[in-house]
Amino acid sequence: MIDLDVGMATIAIFGTLMVILALGVPFSFAIGGVAILYTYLLWGEGGLNVVATQTLGVMRSTVLLSLPMFYLMATLLQRSGIADALYELMYAVMGRVKGGLCAGTVLICMIFAAMAGISGAATVSMALIALPSMLKRGYDKRISIGAIAAGGALGILIPPSVTMIVYGVLAEVSVGRLFAGGILPGVLLGSLFIAYILVRSFLQPQLGPAIPKEERLPLTQVVPRFKALILPVFLVLSVLGSIFSGAATPTEAAAVGALGAVICTVVNRSFSWPFINYCTRETLRLTAMVLWIAMSATWFSSLYAAVGGSDFVDQFIGSLQVSPWVVLIALQLLLFVLGMIMETNGIIFITVPIMVLIITTLGFDPVWFGVLFIMNMEMGLLTPPFGLNLFYIKGVAPPDITMADIWKSVWPYVALQAVGLIICMSFPDIVTAIPNMIYGRPIGK
Repeated sequence: MIDLDVGMATIAIFGTLMVILALGVPFSFAIGGVAILYTYLLWGEGGLNVVATQTLGVMRSTVLLSLPMFYLMATLLQRSGIADALYELMYAVMGRVKGGLCAGTVLICMIFAAMAGISGAATVSMALIALPSMLKRGYDKRISIGAIAAGGALGILIPPSVTMIVYGVLAEVSVGRLFAGGILPGVLLGSLFIAYILVRSFLQPQLGPAIPKEERLPLTQVVPRFKALILPVFLVLSVLGSIFSGAATPTEAAAVGALGAVICTVVNRSFSWPFINYCTRETLRLTAMVLWIAMSATWFSSLYAAVGGSDFVDQFIGSLQVSPWVVLIALQLLLFVLGMIMETNGIIFITVPIMVLIITTLGFDPVWFGVLFIMNMEMGLLTPPFGLNLFYIKGVAPPDITMADIWKSVWPYVALQAVGLIICMSFPDIVTAIPNMIYGRPIGK
């Protein structure tokens, strides 16, 4: 066993982690391996008993139990045919407006976000359905690709968000409050995207031409297409309504959502046993990935807390002679950089325990910070070289769409995400108004 003070332990632990990650070791193995290594070096074999106890605690978490059900709901919806019906509705209603197809695609992504809870479902669905349609009708490929990538990213902000569930578990804050806090910021970002598309298409009509008059459907054919909204509204009200009314916890609401998604596939006649087999296998893959990261990050966080990391961070922040807002902005810039080089769940598990300690020490609301955190992770889904939504689109886009096209398409939308983040930082009530209205103002606030 070795003896290190907290300063040397911080340098040794995080330095080793950075070296192992630089060697290309997968994140969960890197952070878990470092945790086990230093636990053994500092406390010997007896310290490893704590690792087993922590693993059991993660596996028994009732909140994390909702993850497989939300993942199942998302995979079912992605292939249920709902996206096709919604796009047909948007095509009929908004296609006659310059940029309307692109703006309508963002609206569909917002609806999908309120059903699925992840970014991949809407991104892949719209890249398969909307992108070829827009390109065929002369839409600029960059504004179209960027709209799909940015709209899909709303899936981790607009509730029910799987990413918010993970943040809530680590930050020990109410997932229901996080869900409620994400509503207005999600609408704000979606509105910024739509306004940008419509204004730019109005000024530069060649970027998003309206569909020709001969292709526009008469009102008698448009009205029946609104039935496409029935299933999404049913699912959103089932999940979010049960949470915000107090009838169900997020975990129980996830089960309601999974059942509702199955009903949607039956109604749309896309239900089959091979289909269910694919969805359950994909759910298993996604859940196992997140749980491995959760277990490894829990070991790592507990290790750092045991060597005195919490007190060290608290004292360091207290010694800073700067405004708390300077620290907050620095954290946001750090998250933006991490989003370019790391996967979202990895960033959450490695940074949230420390960052939440910092912002609570500074007197900020952890729910408000959590929504800002998620908004920053949205930018990470779009920023190269590691933006996952960019790879989702490349995997299903037409062959003539290059990775360079995709990278160039996202920057206006990243700028709009930054604008939305700054607005929510400057006006915290945008985040906190609905949680306070539903759950009451936190004690001491």
